Amino acid sequence: MSTRSIWKGSISFGLVNIPVKLYTTSDSSKDFSFNQLDDKGHKIHYKKWCAVEDREVLYSEIRKGYQISKDNYVVIEKEDLDKIKMKTTQSIDIKEFIDSKDFDPLLIEKSYYVGPEKNKKTGAIDKSYTLFAKVINETNKIAIGKVVLKDREHLVALRSYQRGLVMHQLRYIDELKPVNEVEGMDGAASQQPQIDNKELSLGKTLVENLSSKEFDISQYSDEYAKQLEKIINAKITGKQTVNVTEDGKGGGGEDVSKNLLEALKASLKQKSKPKH
Repeated sequence: MSTRSIWKGSISFGLVNIPVKLYTTSDSSKDFSFNQLDDKGHKIHYKKWCAVEDREVLYSEIRKGYQISKDNYVVIEKEDLDKIKMKTTQSIDIKEFIDSKDFDPLLIEKSYYVGPEKNKKTGAIDKSYTLFAKVINETNKIAIGKVVLKDREHLVALRSYQRGLVMHQLRYIDELKPVNEVEGMDGAASQQPQIDNKELSLGKTLVENLSSKEFDISQYSDEYAKQLEKIINAKITGKQTVNVTEDGKGGGGEDVSKNLLEALKASLKQKSKPKH
């Protein structure tokens, strides 16, 4: 069954317009979702409650408030938000192209597949889409642009992906916490331990031994989800369930830090790398 698009428009730069559609990249049907129940198995429902007046609040009474101090809010009306609502243009406007090496994945908030719009009569893919994907792939470039989705303007990055394109919705730089706020990454030289050449050499050798020529993500899977599915199926069929644990993993952090060289040497003696 084909995936349904969530947005239809075009990629626009210069005088070029490429008709495209957006699709979600994640499959939410694989997620496990739980409801909260009482001790009799009845589903719990939530009410909007005013603690001051001790009463339930109807949906029609609810307004948006921005807290400016304790118990003090400024009310934002729907009309206020309508004034700043972005006009939908149905266009991904490309502002510039950058080298792939200059793109920081930390900026990515969510991703979408960008599919081509097919000719309704012939079913053929628009040639401009194929050309665009091929050009940015062979030039190793990423397109930076803006698009309006759900009344808000978003900064986005377009890059080639397999047989087509993917679009990353990006965070703005002021939405990221400065790395200097992270203890140990604040640039304080006095906090950095000294690494000798032997430790560095062994570390590099270990990385080389565990390196793959190509990254194959299909060899990894969510073990927790698999075990959770087994438990749910067992509950459905009335079977007994057992606790699943992994032995011999975790712990020992203090010993490893004290005996870094020994830990590196022991790691190098392992013949195969672990698969998850």
